[in-house]
Amino acid sequence: MFQNVMKKRMMTTALVAAAVASTVVASNLTVAPAQAEPARGTALAGKTIFLDPGHQGSSAGHNLNEQVPDGRGGKKDCQTTGATGVNGAKEHTINWQISQLVKAGLESQGARVVLSRPDDTGWGGCVDERAAAASRSGASVAVSLHADSTSRGADAGKKGFHMIVPSLPIPDPTVNRVQSEQGRKASEIMRDAFLAAGFPPANYAGVNNGIQTRSDIAAVNLTKVPAVFIELGNLSNPSEAAALSGREGQVKYALAITDGILKYVNGNAVTGTGPAPAQPQYDDASGLASVIPFVQQLLASQDSEDVLQLLSTQGQDVSAQVLKAMLTILYGLFDGKLPIG
Repeated sequence: MFQNVMKKRMMTTALVAAAVASTVVASNLTVAPAQAEPARGTALAGKTIFLDPGHQGSSAGHNLNEQVPDGRGGKKDCQTTGATGVNGAKEHTINWQISQLVKAGLESQGARVVLSRPDDTGWGGCVDERAAAASRSGASVAVSLHADSTSRGADAGKKGFHMIVPSLPIPDPTVNRVQSEQGRKASEIMRDAFLAAGFPPANYAGVNNGIQTRSDIAAVNLTKVPAVFIELGNLSNPSEAAALSGREGQVKYALAITDGILKYVNGNAVTGTGPAPAQPQYDDASGLASVIPFVQQLLASQDSEDVLQLLSTQGQDVSAQVLKAMLTILYGLFDGKLPIG
């Protein structure tokens, strides 16, 4: 019964929604215009979303230790390659893979997605350059994806996600206004989306109900559009490292992030802080969290017939469009292919 109900929610008409969506990249100080067919979904039509897959795979010929502004009058390292999980998974790759799933889901709803870096090997800019690119993009929200690490060895006792918000006030008055108001609102909505998806809030580092306040994060100290900085989980925790690097876990994280973005952007449209989206609007009451149990069951079964049935049915549901777009990307990320054709 459960599976039949969930499959009904999953129905979609777009077989390759992600494949026809454009890739918009902001590397250093440039933003390329979108060049693609319009997406079928309309929940985010006319909206720009900035995604920052935190860190990068290498220095790509740059000096990662170059000192750049931190937004508080000090300096910090230009960039790093990120943490390594106890299972050997690289944070920069996890951030990149999950961002690709989120991008596909957002584009299925008509969003223009701007990425801070073009791939998982090239140069994506220093932290201050990424903040500048986010500000210039005019995005409804900028979301930076990271994965935490608490120990070089296994640390099973520390687990959970958290959103990092800036200590106030921030020296730049525009940044202070944006991040203290809309940035905080977006972070709290994203926190709630993670809770709804079943992720536990972090139980370490002074995190309070999924929120941690810090003064040293350039992304939120410098960005002039609402910014959300996510620590997805702890790579030192064996269970979370496995979830962050596995296909089932990555879809679950991506659905939660997409859910939070949809709820924040559409919520602002409803309250008058932005233009109202075209119909159909996103169903804020249920959200994408409602499809997560089915997605996990589907992917864990590795049954190609289930996937084929899902992808060949018809429908217009937002959750189905988002999931369909993510599945198209997912199979590519894990060196597979959709069981069609």
